[in-house]
Amino acid sequence: MKKALIVGIDDYSHNPLNGCVNDAITLANIMEKNGDGSPNFSVRLLTSNQNCITTDLLSKSMHQLFTGVADVALLYFAGHGIINPDTNTGYIVSQNGEQGSWGISIAEILGLANSVHPNIKSSVIILDSCYSGFAGEIPALVNQQVSTIGTGVTILTACHRNQTASEYDGHGLFTSILIDGLCGSCADICGRITPASLYSHVDQTLGPWEQRPIYKANVQSFISLRQVNPKISLEYLRNLPIYFPDSNYEFPLDPSFEPDRENIPERLQYLSVNDEHVRIFKELQMFNRHGLVIPMNAEHMYYAAIRSTSCKLTALGVHYRKLALMKRI
Repeated sequence: MKKALIVGIDDYSHNPLNGCVNDAITLANIMEKNGDGSPNFSVRLLTSNQNCITTDLLSKSMHQLFTGVADVALLYFAGHGIINPDTNTGYIVSQNGEQGSWGISIAEILGLANSVHPNIKSSVIILDSCYSGFAGEIPALVNQQVSTIGTGVTILTACHRNQTASEYDGHGLFTSILIDGLCGSCADICGRITPASLYSHVDQTLGPWEQRPIYKANVQSFISLRQVNPKISLEYLRNLPIYFPDSNYEFPLDPSFEPDRENIPERLQYLSVNDEHVRIFKELQMFNRHGLVIPMNAEHMYYAAIRSTSCKLTALGVHYRKLALMKRI
């Protein structure tokens, strides 16, 4: 119950672009499936190398997207954007857009998304176009940056209202980072990719002198746009409350957890390797690699074991332990 309309326009009669079609096709291929190949979004792809993307086609396609019942409706647009200075109205530009009739106003797009909740639980609007940060502003109050975002709506744009969106090496700069995030770079430990994590990924990648992305949302819970393989087995994560009975517990270690005997102190050589301890230690080491567990009084987990110290949860580890306790993993 997830559907997406993905649009890319390069072929404008004036000021053609180079990366929007590539971006739309790549994004559509990624969004159709999760990391394990299971179905994700049902995608309708409109690109200017295959269609003449008129204002009428855009309008009809968007109305179809924001109609009916769905868990998520996602709109992605890559192409020209413009703000009419006379009316202070932002538009995404269709192929037949021209002075006085540029295409679809951002206000109309937002109006469609705002009107569909709760039939469509979450609406996500992603715009890779110039001046796209206009989305979600009340024109008369633009200096106050007041939001007009309805329930369940998330907006992610390539730049602020007064910035242009760059292209680089055959792709939009914003979308190239977005695609990297959707492939797994911004997934959480469980492999979930949310609009907020995508924004954080883009925000951290673009420097202060480059275009700055915008994220606005009026949501009661985060949604997953794509699922990739978890960084740690979910089965292992469910063991966190077993290994750590409370959030401050220090799990005791000794050389029986470590099969490499080369650096074991002679006084502890009598401790044989315990296969069950080795199994547990591999899980603890994986937790350590992903920031959930830290060794105590030792630089590495290996030395924590051979020196018979311990390990404990980090703040992130405490969070996932709590999720496991609540049976949310």
